[in-house]
Amino acid sequence: MRTTATHRRTMLAGLALASSVALLSACGTSSGSEGSGEEATSLGEMEGSVSILAWPGYVEDGSNDPTVDWVTPFEEETGCQVTSKSYGTSDEAFSLMKTGDYDVVAASGDASLRLVAAGDVAPVNTDLLKNYDGIFDFLKMQSWNSVDGVSYGIPHGYGANLLMYNTDVFPDGLTSWSAVFDDASANAGKVTAYDSPIYIADAAVYLMATQPDLGITNPYALDETQLAAAVDLLKAQRANIGEYWSDYLKAIQAFETGDSVVGTTWQVIQNYVTTGNTAVVLPDEGTTGWSDTWMISSTAKSPNCAYAWLDYIASPEANAQATAYFGEAPSSLAACDFRDDCEAFHAGDADYASKIWYWSTPIAKCLDGRTDVQCTDYSQWTTAWSEIKG
Repeated sequence: MRTTATHRRTMLAGLALASSVALLSACGTSSGSEGSGEEATSLGEMEGSVSILAWPGYVEDGSNDPTVDWVTPFEEETGCQVTSKSYGTSDEAFSLMKTGDYDVVAASGDASLRLVAAGDVAPVNTDLLKNYDGIFDFLKMQSWNSVDGVSYGIPHGYGANLLMYNTDVFPDGLTSWSAVFDDASANAGKVTAYDSPIYIADAAVYLMATQPDLGITNPYALDETQLAAAVDLLKAQRANIGEYWSDYLKAIQAFETGDSVVGTTWQVIQNYVTTGNTAVVLPDEGTTGWSDTWMISSTAKSPNCAYAWLDYIASPEANAQATAYFGEAPSSLAACDFRDDCEAFHAGDADYASKIWYWSTPIAKCLDGRTDVQCTDYSQWTTAWSEIKG
């Protein structure tokens, strides 16, 4: 894994993972000109090609590294020739799906509901996917990959946003996000945080535990009062931030040089810090995280090949290769037969996963089920994030 993940670190340098501005008020679907925009009831003959839009490192055919190739076996097995395009932000993916040029997209939770609401993706009949049953139950039919009991894709991999700290500075360890919020001034200028509007949810998770009177029950379902509280917390944090990060190469470097001593991180970042004086923890308050979803365009020109790709990428060996290359937990226990690092990523640990609030696009229709109030949507979060960073 070290060879491929190191290659990916270089390939992903400079990419911001989430920036979006669309206003969402409800979820719905609409039919497209090529596909029906409806759930398939059966599959037919393969069309001979499939066009895929995904994060870098999700669709590897050996052209970046001859030893990294899970696309060629798919092509040989199905006869579907793959063309792919990588995107750098969720906002870019959302825009590119408007072109109708792609049959399949790998979407993070801050884009998936937008794609559903815009009618750009179709419901997915998981009964047509033989590998779906093996996927961890805690990743299925969640708020970021389903709407009103309808599946809009299949899980790919997942990970948590963890708290990393310098063990020289915190010899007794840490168990709370207070180190980057209420107690951040103790390390002013050396606190780091993820650079995205979706980070507002991290503040909301902390407020859920420390200010229960706010009534937050889902960090992605914030009314105006709750959003204001999260913004106030992040504005106070801003004075102590040394650097916001989106390029995780820089996050690694900052902890190695000591410019950062505490802040938000990913497991893969901790895996590649070489100084030996850092540790990570999933704090007592819980945390945010991500679980990407493979989705099918509502105007897919090759829906049969699209279904074939979803089933293939969920197969144990292919999923193991792709998620290991990216640096995340796989979507099934069977995939761990093809990896030797599942324990480090807590793969399949349902208790661990239950502490993670996976990225979901904030929309006006409150994701926590409230109907007596309108929640703030991602466009409002984007505006708030600009105010926080000044």
